[in-house]
Amino acid sequence: MDIFLNRMKALLGYEYDAFLQCYNNRDNFRGLRVNTLKCTADKLKSALDFELKPTPFCPDGFYIPDDVDGLGNHPLHHAGAFYIQEPSASSAVEMLDVRPGDFVLDLCAAPGGKSTQIGAKLRGKGLLWSNEIVKSRANILLSNIERMGIPNAVVSSCHPDLLCDRLERRFDRVLVDAPCSGEGMFRKNAAAQTEWSEAHVKSCAARQLSILNSAKRALKPGGVLIYSTCTFSVEENEGVISEFLRCNPDFSLEDAGVGFGRPAMKYARRIFPMDGGEGHFAARFRKQGISVPDTIKTPNRAADERTLEFYDSVFKGRPFGENIEIRNGKIMILPENYDDSFRRLPILRAGIILGETVKNRIEPHHSAFTAAKPDECAKIIDLPSDSAEIRAFLHGEEISAHGGVKGYIAVCVDGVTVGFGKASGGRLKNKYPKGLRTLK
Repeated sequence: MDIFLNRMKALLGYEYDAFLQCYNNRDNFRGLRVNTLKCTADKLKSALDFELKPTPFCPDGFYIPDDVDGLGNHPLHHAGAFYIQEPSASSAVEMLDVRPGDFVLDLCAAPGGKSTQIGAKLRGKGLLWSNEIVKSRANILLSNIERMGIPNAVVSSCHPDLLCDRLERRFDRVLVDAPCSGEGMFRKNAAAQTEWSEAHVKSCAARQLSILNSAKRALKPGGVLIYSTCTFSVEENEGVISEFLRCNPDFSLEDAGVGFGRPAMKYARRIFPMDGGEGHFAARFRKQGISVPDTIKTPNRAADERTLEFYDSVFKGRPFGENIEIRNGKIMILPENYDDSFRRLPILRAGIILGETVKNRIEPHHSAFTAAKPDECAKIIDLPSDSAEIRAFLHGEEISAHGGVKGYIAVCVDGVTVGFGKASGGRLKNKYPKGLRTLK
Protein backbone atom coordinates (compact mmCIF):
# COMPACT_ATOMS: atom_id res chain seq x y z
CA MET A 1 0.00 0.00 0.00
CA ASP A 2 3.02 2.33 0.04
CA ILE A 3 2.40 3.32 -3.59
CA PHE A 4 -1.23 4.18 -2.81
CA LEU A 5 -0.26 6.21 0.27
CA ASN A 6 2.39 8.14 -1.67
CA ARG A 7 -0.24 8.98 -4.29
CA MET A 8 -2.58 10.21 -1.56
CA LYS A 9 0.19 12.34 -0.05
CA ALA A 10 0.72 14.01 -3.41
CA LEU A 11 -3.02 14.57 -3.81
CA LEU A 12 -3.73 15.90 -0.31
CA GLY A 13 -0.61 17.87 0.58
CA TYR A 14 -0.90 19.39 4.06
CA GLU A 15 -4.11 17.42 4.74
CA TYR A 16 -2.37 14.07 4.33
CA ASP A 17 -1.82 13.64 8.09
CA ALA A 18 -5.53 14.21 8.78
CA PHE A 19 -6.39 11.66 6.08
CA LEU A 20 -3.93 9.15 7.54
CA GLN A 21 -5.48 9.58 10.97
CA CYS A 22 -8.91 8.76 9.51
CA TYR A 23 -7.44 5.92 7.47
CA ASN A 24 -5.90 4.33 10.54
CA ASN A 25 -9.15 4.74 12.46
CA ARG A 26 -11.19 1.67 11.54
CA ASP A 27 -14.49 3.14 12.78
CA ASN A 28 -16.47 3.24 9.54
CA PHE A 29 -19.15 5.74 8.71
CA ARG A 30 -22.52 4.01 8.93
CA GLY A 31 -25.81 5.37 7.77
CA LEU A 32 -29.28 4.92 6.39
CA ARG A 33 -31.57 6.82 4.07
CA VAL A 34 -35.27 7.23 4.78
CA ASN A 35 -37.46 6.05 1.90
CA THR A 36 -39.86 8.96 1.57
CA LEU A 37 -42.14 6.93 -0.69
CA LYS A 38 -43.16 4.91 2.36
CA CYS A 39 -42.08 6.70 5.51
CA THR A 40 -41.07 10.02 7.05
CA ALA A 41 -37.95 10.78 9.03
CA ASP A 42 -40.04 11.60 12.10
CA LYS A 43 -41.88 8.27 11.93
CA LEU A 44 -38.62 6.34 11.58
CA LYS A 45 -36.97 8.24 14.43
CA SER A 46 -39.88 7.39 16.73
CA ALA A 47 -39.75 3.70 15.79
CA LEU A 48 -36.00 3.12 16.20
CA ASP A 49 -34.39 2.79 19.61
CA PHE A 50 -31.25 4.74 18.69
CA GLU A 51 -30.49 8.29 17.62
CA LEU A 52 -30.36 9.36 13.99
CA LYS A 53 -28.06 12.28 13.16
CA PRO A 54 -28.34 14.05 9.79
CA THR A 55 -25.55 13.77 7.23
CA PRO A 56 -24.47 16.66 4.99
CA PHE A 57 -24.95 14.66 1.79
CA CYS A 58 -28.71 14.14 1.52
CA PRO A 59 -31.72 15.57 3.41
CA ASP A 60 -33.05 12.05 3.98
CA GLY A 61 -29.69 10.59 5.06
CA PHE A 62 -28.68 9.90 8.66
CA TYR A 63 -25.71 8.53 10.57
CA ILE A 64 -26.36 5.53 12.80
CA PRO A 65 -24.34 4.57 15.89
CA ASP A 66 -21.44 2.14 15.57
CA ASP A 67 -22.96 -0.33 18.02
CA VAL A 68 -26.23 -0.90 16.12
CA ASP A 69 -26.45 -4.53 14.99
CA GLY A 70 -28.95 -6.50 12.95
CA LEU A 71 -30.61 -3.47 11.41
CA GLY A 72 -31.34 -5.42 8.23
CA ASN A 73 -33.72 -7.64 10.22
CA HIS A 74 -35.74 -4.71 11.56
CA PRO A 75 -39.39 -4.96 10.43
CA LEU A 76 -39.26 -1.46 8.97
CA HIS A 77 -36.25 -2.46 6.88
CA HIS A 78 -38.25 -5.39 5.52
CA ALA A 79 -41.04 -2.92 4.77
CA GLY A 80 -38.72 -0.66 2.77
CA ALA A 81 -39.03 2.31 5.13
CA PHE A 82 -35.27 2.85 4.88
CA TYR A 83 -32.18 1.75 2.96
CA ILE A 84 -28.92 1.02 4.76
CA GLN A 85 -26.38 3.15 2.90
CA GLU A 86 -22.92 4.51 3.54
CA PRO A 87 -23.58 8.23 4.10
CA SER A 88 -21.59 9.81 1.26
CA ALA A 89 -22.99 7.30 -1.27
CA SER A 90 -26.13 9.47 -1.44
CA SER A 91 -24.20 12.48 -2.75
CA ALA A 92 -24.31 11.67 -6.48
CA VAL A 93 -28.10 11.51 -6.68
CA GLU A 94 -28.35 14.85 -4.87
CA MET A 95 -26.20 16.30 -7.64
CA LEU A 96 -28.45 14.70 -10.28
CA ASP A 97 -31.33 16.92 -9.06
CA VAL A 98 -34.16 14.55 -10.04
CA ARG A 99 -37.66 16.00 -10.44
CA PRO A 100 -40.99 14.12 -10.51
CA GLY A 101 -41.82 13.32 -14.12
CA ASP A 102 -38.20 12.96 -15.27
CA PHE A 103 -36.98 9.99 -17.30
CA VAL A 104 -33.89 8.79 -15.42
CA LEU A 105 -31.36 6.09 -16.32
CA ASP A 106 -29.12 4.55 -13.64
CA LEU A 107 -26.70 2.69 -15.87
CA CYS A 108 -24.61 0.79 -13.27
CA ALA A 109 -27.30 0.39 -10.64
CA ALA A 110 -26.70 -2.65 -8.39
CA PRO A 111 -27.28 -3.12 -5.54
CA GLY A 112 -29.80 -0.30 -5.74
CA GLY A 113 -28.97 2.40 -3.20
CA LYS A 114 -28.83 5.19 -5.77
CA SER A 115 -31.69 3.80 -7.87
CA THR A 116 -34.04 3.65 -4.91
CA GLN A 117 -33.00 7.18 -3.96
CA ILE A 118 -33.92 8.30 -7.49
CA GLY A 119 -37.21 6.40 -7.27
CA ALA A 120 -38.16 8.24 -4.10
CA LYS A 121 -37.45 11.59 -5.75
CA LEU A 122 -39.62 10.73 -8.75
CA ARG A 123 -42.65 10.23 -6.46
CA GLY A 124 -44.14 7.67 -8.86
CA LYS A 125 -44.03 10.08 -11.81
CA GLY A 126 -41.89 9.68 -14.91
CA LEU A 127 -39.69 6.62 -15.41
CA LEU A 128 -36.72 5.06 -13.62
CA TRP A 129 -34.61 2.66 -15.67
CA SER A 130 -32.14 0.72 -13.53
CA ASN A 131 -29.56 -1.41 -15.31
CA GLU A 132 -26.93 -3.86 -14.10
CA ILE A 133 -24.84 -5.88 -16.54
CA VAL A 134 -24.17 -8.78 -14.10
CA LYS A 135 -27.35 -10.88 -13.90
CA SER A 136 -26.91 -12.04 -10.28
CA ARG A 137 -26.42 -8.45 -9.15
CA ALA A 138 -29.38 -7.34 -11.26
CA ASN A 139 -31.59 -9.73 -9.29
CA ILE A 140 -30.44 -8.10 -6.03
CA LEU A 141 -31.20 -4.73 -7.60
CA LEU A 142 -34.71 -5.90 -8.50
CA SER A 143 -35.31 -7.13 -4.95
CA ASN A 144 -34.38 -3.73 -3.53
CA ILE A 145 -36.52 -1.85 -6.07
CA GLU A 146 -39.44 -4.07 -5.03
CA ARG A 147 -38.81 -3.72 -1.28
CA MET A 148 -38.67 0.06 -1.55
CA GLY A 149 -42.03 0.13 -3.34
CA ILE A 150 -41.08 1.83 -6.63
CA PRO A 151 -43.92 1.25 -9.14
CA ASN A 152 -42.50 3.15 -12.13
CA ALA A 153 -39.20 1.30 -12.55
CA VAL A 154 -37.75 -0.88 -15.28
CA VAL A 155 -34.92 -3.23 -14.25
CA SER A 156 -32.66 -4.64 -16.96
CA SER A 157 -29.46 -6.64 -17.26
CA CYS A 158 -27.78 -5.37 -20.38
CA HIS A 159 -24.43 -4.19 -21.73
CA PRO A 160 -24.29 -0.37 -21.62
CA ASP A 161 -23.50 -0.14 -25.34
CA LEU A 162 -26.58 -2.09 -26.36
CA LEU A 163 -28.87 -0.41 -23.85
CA CYS A 164 -27.87 3.15 -24.73
CA ASP A 165 -28.03 2.48 -28.46
CA ARG A 166 -31.61 1.21 -28.11
CA LEU A 167 -32.59 4.02 -25.75
CA GLU A 168 -30.89 6.86 -27.61
CA ARG A 169 -31.96 10.33 -26.42
CA ARG A 170 -34.66 8.95 -24.13
CA PHE A 171 -33.56 10.31 -20.75
CA ASP A 172 -33.58 13.68 -19.03
CA ARG A 173 -30.99 12.52 -16.51
CA VAL A 174 -28.40 9.74 -16.54
CA LEU A 175 -26.32 8.48 -13.62
CA VAL A 176 -23.07 6.61 -14.21
CA ASP A 177 -21.85 5.35 -10.84
CA ALA A 178 -18.93 3.64 -12.50
CA PRO A 179 -17.09 0.50 -11.36
CA CYS A 180 -13.77 1.68 -9.99
CA SER A 181 -10.66 0.71 -8.05
CA GLY A 182 -12.56 1.35 -4.80
CA GLU A 183 -9.91 3.40 -3.01
CA GLY A 184 -12.60 5.25 -1.09
CA MET A 185 -13.79 1.98 0.45
CA PHE A 186 -10.40 0.77 1.70
CA ARG A 187 -11.24 1.62 5.32
CA LYS A 188 -14.28 -0.64 5.33
CA ASN A 189 -13.25 -3.28 2.79
CA ALA A 190 -9.87 -4.90 3.31
CA ALA A 191 -10.34 -7.06 0.19
CA ALA A 192 -10.36 -3.94 -1.98
CA GLN A 193 -6.89 -3.11 -0.73
CA THR A 194 -5.46 -6.44 -1.83
CA GLU A 195 -6.88 -6.00 -5.36
CA TRP A 196 -5.42 -2.52 -5.83
CA SER A 197 -2.58 -1.74 -8.22
CA GLU A 198 -1.65 1.10 -10.53
CA ALA A 199 -2.42 -1.17 -13.47
CA HIS A 200 -5.90 -1.80 -12.07
CA VAL A 201 -6.44 1.96 -11.75
CA LYS A 202 -5.56 2.43 -15.43
CA SER A 203 -7.81 -0.41 -16.58
CA CYS A 204 -10.68 1.03 -14.52
CA ALA A 205 -10.18 4.45 -16.11
CA ALA A 206 -10.38 2.96 -19.60
CA ARG A 207 -13.59 1.10 -18.75
CA GLN A 208 -15.12 4.17 -17.10
CA LEU A 209 -14.51 6.28 -20.19
CA SER A 210 -16.12 3.60 -22.34
CA ILE A 211 -19.21 3.52 -20.12
CA LEU A 212 -19.48 7.33 -20.21
CA ASN A 213 -19.31 7.28 -24.00
CA SER A 214 -22.17 4.79 -24.01
CA ALA A 215 -24.21 6.78 -21.49
CA LYS A 216 -24.02 10.03 -23.47
CA ARG A 217 -26.11 8.48 -26.24
CA ALA A 218 -29.05 7.85 -23.91
CA LEU A 219 -29.22 11.50 -22.81
CA LYS A 220 -31.58 14.02 -24.36
CA PRO A 221 -30.23 17.37 -25.58
CA GLY A 222 -30.15 19.70 -22.59
CA GLY A 223 -30.01 16.72 -20.23
CA VAL A 224 -27.86 16.14 -17.15
CA LEU A 225 -25.30 13.36 -16.69
CA ILE A 226 -23.62 12.56 -13.38
CA TYR A 227 -20.36 10.64 -13.29
CA SER A 228 -19.40 9.26 -9.88
CA THR A 229 -16.91 6.87 -8.35
CA CYS A 230 -15.88 5.70 -4.90
CA THR A 231 -12.19 6.21 -5.57
CA PHE A 232 -9.66 8.99 -4.95
CA SER A 233 -7.65 8.25 -8.09
CA VAL A 234 -6.98 11.27 -10.31
CA GLU A 235 -6.77 8.98 -13.35
CA GLU A 236 -10.28 7.64 -12.71
CA ASN A 237 -11.79 11.01 -11.81
CA GLU A 238 -10.22 14.14 -13.31
CA GLY A 239 -8.46 12.07 -15.98
CA VAL A 240 -11.65 10.40 -17.23
CA ILE A 241 -13.59 13.68 -17.13
CA SER A 242 -10.90 15.61 -19.03
CA GLU A 243 -10.71 12.99 -21.76
CA PHE A 244 -14.50 12.78 -22.04
CA LEU A 245 -14.80 16.56 -22.42
CA ARG A 246 -12.00 16.63 -24.96
CA CYS A 247 -13.80 14.08 -27.14
CA ASN A 248 -17.31 15.44 -26.53
CA PRO A 249 -17.36 19.25 -26.96
CA ASP A 250 -21.17 19.22 -26.73
CA PHE A 251 -20.83 18.45 -23.00
CA SER A 252 -19.67 20.82 -20.27
CA LEU A 253 -19.19 20.62 -16.51
CA GLU A 254 -21.61 22.66 -14.39
CA ASP A 255 -22.09 23.59 -10.76
CA ALA A 256 -24.43 21.13 -9.02
CA GLY A 257 -25.18 23.65 -6.28
CA VAL A 258 -24.11 21.43 -3.37
CA GLY A 259 -21.88 22.26 -0.43
CA PHE A 260 -20.63 18.88 0.79
CA GLY A 261 -17.10 17.65 0.25
CA ARG A 262 -14.68 19.95 -1.49
CA PRO A 263 -14.27 21.26 -5.07
CA ALA A 264 -12.34 19.36 -7.73
CA MET A 265 -11.90 20.69 -11.27
CA LYS A 266 -13.90 23.72 -10.07
CA TYR A 267 -17.38 22.13 -10.37
CA ALA A 268 -16.82 18.47 -9.43
CA ARG A 269 -16.95 17.37 -5.79
CA ARG A 270 -14.55 15.09 -3.93
CA ILE A 271 -15.32 13.58 -0.52
CA PHE A 272 -12.63 12.37 1.88
CA PRO A 273 -13.19 10.70 5.27
CA MET A 274 -12.41 14.08 6.85
CA ASP A 275 -15.66 15.32 5.25
CA GLY A 276 -17.90 12.85 7.09
CA GLY A 277 -18.09 9.90 4.73
CA GLU A 278 -16.09 7.30 2.88
CA GLY A 279 -14.38 8.37 -0.33
CA HIS A 280 -16.53 9.55 -3.24
CA PHE A 281 -16.22 11.72 -6.31
CA ALA A 282 -18.95 13.13 -8.55
CA ALA A 283 -19.19 15.54 -11.47
CA ARG A 284 -22.21 16.96 -13.25
CA PHE A 285 -22.28 17.39 -17.05
CA ARG A 286 -24.80 19.24 -19.18
CA LYS A 287 -25.40 18.25 -22.79
CA GLN A 288 -25.88 21.11 -25.22
CA GLY A 289 -29.26 21.59 -26.86
CA ILE A 290 -32.88 22.05 -25.95
CA SER A 291 -34.78 19.15 -24.42
CA VAL A 292 -37.84 18.02 -26.34
CA PRO A 293 -40.75 16.47 -24.38
CA ASP A 294 -40.92 12.71 -24.71
CA THR A 295 -43.45 11.47 -27.26
CA ILE A 296 -44.05 8.01 -25.78
CA LYS A 297 -47.65 7.00 -26.25
CA THR A 298 -48.83 4.24 -23.98
CA PRO A 299 -50.84 1.66 -25.93
CA ASN A 300 -54.48 1.23 -25.00
CA ARG A 301 -54.57 -2.11 -23.24
CA ALA A 302 -58.06 -3.18 -22.24
CA ALA A 303 -57.90 -5.48 -19.22
CA ASP A 304 -60.58 -8.13 -19.01
CA GLU A 305 -63.40 -7.73 -16.51
CA ARG A 306 -62.16 -10.57 -14.29
CA THR A 307 -58.75 -8.91 -13.90
CA LEU A 308 -60.26 -5.53 -13.04
CA GLU A 309 -62.63 -7.10 -10.52
CA PHE A 310 -59.65 -8.75 -8.84
CA TYR A 311 -57.71 -5.46 -8.88
CA ASP A 312 -60.63 -3.64 -7.23
CA SER A 313 -61.09 -6.36 -4.62
CA VAL A 314 -57.55 -5.94 -3.30
CA PHE A 315 -56.75 -2.24 -3.86
CA LYS A 316 -58.74 0.98 -3.78
CA GLY A 317 -58.88 3.27 -6.78
CA ARG A 318 -56.47 1.24 -8.94
CA PRO A 319 -53.40 3.00 -7.48
CA PHE A 320 -50.88 1.67 -10.03
CA GLY A 321 -52.86 2.77 -13.08
CA GLU A 322 -54.41 0.59 -15.75
CA ASN A 323 -51.56 -0.08 -18.16
CA ILE A 324 -52.20 -3.78 -17.63
CA GLU A 325 -50.72 -6.65 -19.58
CA ILE A 326 -50.88 -10.39 -18.91
CA ARG A 327 -47.69 -12.36 -19.60
CA ASN A 328 -47.41 -16.07 -18.92
CA GLY A 329 -50.23 -15.89 -16.40
CA LYS A 330 -48.77 -12.88 -14.59
CA ILE A 331 -50.78 -9.66 -14.45
CA MET A 332 -48.28 -6.88 -15.01
CA ILE A 333 -49.04 -3.21 -14.42
CA LEU A 334 -46.48 -1.44 -16.57
CA PRO A 335 -45.24 2.11 -15.91
CA GLU A 336 -47.41 4.75 -17.50
CA ASN A 337 -44.57 5.75 -19.85
CA TYR A 338 -43.62 2.23 -20.90
CA ASP A 339 -42.96 1.97 -24.64
CA ASP A 340 -43.55 -1.31 -26.46
CA SER A 341 -40.15 -0.89 -28.16
CA PHE A 342 -38.52 -1.59 -24.79
CA ARG A 343 -39.41 -5.27 -25.19
CA ARG A 344 -36.39 -5.83 -27.39
CA LEU A 345 -34.14 -5.42 -24.36
CA PRO A 346 -33.31 -7.98 -21.63
CA ILE A 347 -35.72 -6.67 -18.99
CA LEU A 348 -36.11 -8.47 -15.68
CA ARG A 349 -39.24 -6.54 -14.74
CA ALA A 350 -41.17 -3.44 -15.74
CA GLY A 351 -43.55 -1.93 -13.19
CA ILE A 352 -45.16 -4.30 -10.71
CA ILE A 353 -46.85 -7.69 -10.73
CA LEU A 354 -50.43 -7.31 -9.57
CA GLY A 355 -51.15 -11.03 -9.41
CA GLU A 356 -50.70 -14.42 -10.98
CA THR A 357 -53.14 -17.01 -12.26
CA VAL A 358 -52.82 -20.21 -10.23
CA LYS A 359 -55.17 -23.13 -10.95
CA ASN A 360 -57.76 -20.87 -12.57
CA ARG A 361 -57.73 -18.31 -9.75
CA ILE A 362 -55.80 -15.09 -9.34
CA GLU A 363 -53.46 -14.69 -6.37
CA PRO A 364 -51.94 -11.31 -5.48
CA HIS A 365 -48.21 -10.74 -5.82
CA HIS A 366 -45.90 -9.43 -3.11
CA SER A 367 -44.61 -6.57 -5.29
CA ALA A 368 -48.06 -4.98 -5.54
CA PHE A 369 -48.36 -4.72 -1.76
CA THR A 370 -44.86 -3.32 -1.24
CA ALA A 371 -45.71 -0.56 -3.73
CA ALA A 372 -49.06 0.28 -2.10
CA LYS A 373 -49.75 2.70 0.70
CA PRO A 374 -52.00 1.41 3.50
CA ASP A 375 -54.91 3.63 2.44
CA GLU A 376 -54.69 2.17 -1.07
CA CYS A 377 -55.29 -1.36 0.21
CA ALA A 378 -58.83 -2.73 0.59
CA LYS A 379 -58.03 -4.38 3.94
CA ILE A 380 -55.07 -4.02 6.30
CA ILE A 381 -53.62 -5.31 9.52
CA ASP A 382 -51.24 -2.79 11.09
CA LEU A 383 -48.76 -4.18 13.61
CA PRO A 384 -46.26 -2.35 15.84
CA SER A 385 -42.63 -2.80 14.81
CA ASP A 386 -41.76 -4.12 18.29
CA SER A 387 -44.58 -6.67 18.38
CA ALA A 388 -44.27 -10.44 18.50
CA GLU A 389 -46.87 -10.65 15.72
CA ILE A 390 -44.78 -8.81 13.11
CA ARG A 391 -41.73 -10.88 14.03
CA ALA A 392 -43.79 -14.05 13.57
CA PHE A 393 -45.13 -12.82 10.24
CA LEU A 394 -41.65 -12.04 8.91
CA HIS A 395 -40.57 -15.50 10.00
CA GLY A 396 -43.31 -17.01 7.83
CA GLU A 397 -45.76 -18.01 10.57
CA GLU A 398 -49.53 -17.68 10.66
CA ILE A 399 -50.80 -14.88 12.85
CA SER A 400 -54.17 -13.83 14.26
CA ALA A 401 -56.66 -11.97 12.06
CA HIS A 402 -59.37 -10.73 14.40
CA GLY A 403 -62.55 -8.85 13.55
CA GLY A 404 -64.03 -11.34 11.15
CA VAL A 405 -61.95 -10.14 8.20
CA LYS A 406 -61.60 -12.52 5.26
CA GLY A 407 -59.65 -12.66 2.04
CA TYR A 408 -56.39 -11.05 1.02
CA ILE A 409 -55.13 -8.48 3.53
CA ALA A 410 -52.16 -6.11 3.48
CA VAL A 411 -49.85 -6.47 6.47
CA CYS A 412 -48.37 -3.18 7.66
CA VAL A 413 -45.79 -2.33 10.28
CA ASP A 414 -46.11 1.07 11.95
CA GLY A 415 -48.24 2.15 9.00
CA VAL A 416 -45.88 0.91 6.27
CA THR A 417 -46.87 -2.01 4.03
CA VAL A 418 -44.58 -5.00 4.24
CA GLY A 419 -46.52 -7.87 2.64
CA PHE A 420 -49.83 -9.67 2.70
CA GLY A 421 -51.68 -12.76 3.86
CA LYS A 422 -55.04 -14.45 3.42
CA ALA A 423 -57.47 -14.35 6.34
CA SER A 424 -59.95 -17.05 7.22
CA GLY A 425 -61.41 -18.22 10.53
CA GLY A 426 -59.54 -15.62 12.56
CA ARG A 427 -56.14 -16.65 11.20
CA LEU A 428 -53.90 -15.07 8.56
CA LYS A 429 -52.18 -17.51 6.23
CA ASN A 430 -48.73 -16.14 5.56
CA LYS A 431 -47.82 -15.03 2.02
CA TYR A 432 -44.50 -13.38 2.82
CA PRO A 433 -41.95 -14.72 0.25
CA LYS A 434 -39.79 -17.52 1.61
CA GLY A 435 -36.57 -15.96 0.34
CA LEU A 436 -37.20 -12.83 2.41
CA ARG A 437 -38.15 -14.42 5.71
CA THR A 438 -36.11 -13.97 8.86
CA LEU A 439 -34.38 -16.82 10.63
CA LYS A 440 -34.71 -17.52 14.34
